[in-house]
Amino acid sequence: MKKEKLIYKYKRYEGKVSSARKEIPFEFRLTSRMILDEICFQYNKQIIETSINQAIADDNKEKFMESSEAFKQFIWE
Repeated sequence: MKKEKLIYKYKRYEGKVSSARKEIPFEFRLTSRMILDEICFQYNKQIIETSINQAIADDNKEKFMESSEAFKQFIWE
């Protein structure tokens, strides 16, 4: 018995091109934005805290005052 062979031929689609767009649900967009905001907030806060600690270690009063003013923006709540 002969083995059967299957051959596929690809033909270019000649019809009108249509595009589909899937909308992301509002809850996903809001949650992702809030998570990214929190990550950025924590990162910036950590950078300023490191700057304050470095100013204390170096006994640099001017740098400490600048950093503490910037840090007040994070804890003013």
